Amino acid sequence: EMLGQGGADGLAGLAKNFQSQGLGEVFSSWVSTGANKPVQPEQLQGALGADVLRQLTGGTGMSLQALLPLLAQFLPVVIDRLSPQGRLPQSNRALEQDLSSLLGGKGLFG
Repeated sequence: EMLGQGGADGLAGLAKNFQSQGLGEVFSSWVSTGANKPVQPEQLQGALGADVLRQLTGGTGMSLQALLPLLAQFLPVVIDRLSPQGRLPQSNRALEQDLSSLLGGKGLFG
């Protein structure tokens, strides 16, 4: 849901949040076709913001301390897989299809 909110604008908004936290280069590495730069859980906390984190912890039932390391591990992979050509999806429909494909079957872990 975090990625899909607002469609491609949701991802663009996420990129802006990373940029404003000094992590634009990290986010860009996830979108590019090169290697993904790592992100620390504490950095994600600032980039995602309190509202998103509150939604995620409420939706998953996980504590923030448990959730942030998992997000730091998997968010770069998800963003990378959503941008195989080095670009974010250009439409809501494309993003929905990509997310559905990624989260179904072996998309994320296969």
